[in-house]
Amino acid sequence: MADRREPTEHDRRIARQGRVIALVVAAAGLAALLAPWITAQAGLSVRHEMLIYLAAMGAFLWAFVAAIGLWRQRTR
Repeated sequence: MADRREPTEHDRRIARQGRVIALVVAAAGLAALLAPWITAQAGLSVRHEMLIYLAAMGAFLWAFVAAIGLWRQRTR
């Protein structure tokens, strides 16, 4: 069997960044899916629903840029 090496601090940092990116994507997706329900329950206008969508899009964009940076960091 192959020996597994102990993860370094660099490996742990990359894993932590990957988990943060995954959480941001999940939260943004959930917010986008629930935006109509949230605004209807709170009695908010469509403008507020669009604001939730815009925030979700910003989160997706941040996650995409962060994932590319993480990928570049791993391939060095």
